[in-house]
Amino acid sequence: MTATHARTELRVNLMVEDLQPQFAAYLGTPTRARGYPPYAGDHALIIEVAPALAIERVIDLALRAVPTVEPGILFVERQFGVLELHASSLADVTAAGQAVLDGTGSSASDQLRPRVLYHDIIEHITDQHAVILNRNRSGSMVMPGQSLLVYEMTPALFAAVAANEAERAAPGITMVDVQFIGAAGRLYLSGTTEDVEVARDRITTVLESIEGREH
Repeated sequence: MTATHARTELRVNLMVEDLQPQFAAYLGTPTRARGYPPYAGDHALIIEVAPALAIERVIDLALRAVPTVEPGILFVERQFGVLELHASSLADVTAAGQAVLDGTGSSASDQLRPRVLYHDIIEHITDQHAVILNRNRSGSMVMPGQSLLVYEMTPALFAAVAANEAERAAPGITMVDVQFIGAAGRLYLSGTTEDVEVARDRITTVLESIEGREH
């Protein structure tokens, strides 16, 4: 039987510089990571490809080229493969990313553009709303009376860089949940109305910047 190799589609190839404390901790939780946990201040590369199993070639390319980077997340889901790599050295993470591009015959501009599906700020959420959110959260708890920012986008991995930049812009926010694997990425961030508005504006600016830079 002759093996056939489909071309790898690079859906997302993003650097997440200077991981913020909450997001770094979130990446290292057992519900997300199966590998090496990152630390605040590390730099990360997040990659999404199709077909899903092509991510195994992607991680091999990165680790052979730069053995000092650490894989935190390697996930093969129904349609896409997801990889997160990190290191304290930005140069090392950048080199690993370039090795992936070279090895797959891709360029950074091949990635898909982010598309916002929905966002909203729900002010002063009720206690019942907080209870049901906290039963489904993967991060910290949202408190009754806080304001809640929800944001949905595609491809899903853009939610990772959005979450990190939101925390950078508004360190006082609470990271309730970040879903960045699957068909769409979703953020749940809570805090004062002022903080979640700052976070929302930063996410919007970052996504528009990525779209303009890559296309």
